[in-house]
Amino acid sequence: MTVRESTSAQADASASAPRAHSRPEGQDRYTISEVAAITGLTAHTLRWYERIGLMPHVDRSHTGQRRFTNRDLDWLAFVGKLRLTGMPVADMVRYAELLREGEHTFDERQELLEATRRDVRTRIAELQDTLAVLDHKIDFYASARRAPERPCA
Repeated sequence: MTVRESTSAQADASASAPRAHSRPEGQDRYTISEVAAITGLTAHTLRWYERIGLMPHVDRSHTGQRRFTNRDLDWLAFVGKLRLTGMPVADMVRYAELLREGEHTFDERQELLEATRRDVRTRIAELQDTLAVLDHKIDFYASARRAPERPCA
């Protein structure tokens, strides 16, 4: 990977929302158990992400233990956001592959993200409609309780 592509990959990974979990100050090397504690993902899931190509190459210590970096944590935060959108795992893996291929894949990456955004907006609209129905029913029951008692005949 060239410096320019590496910078592009860093920008993509760090473009996620602010970090949800705190990290030890000044630390940039984490074991798989530390990453699991920070991200809420299991070690099994982290290994699976690596096996299917969703995680970029994770460095290893001299004893073969995975050593994750802050950049890896940024990437996992971004993947978490993609998961929340409902993006299929196959699309997330494709996005990761495109990212590794470099800047010439910008258009395809953008299209993947735009398609996901369209899906999210559709789901939001559906949820807003559902919320309106719930609000209507809640208002109905609240006003029914406030109505004066009717005399029994």
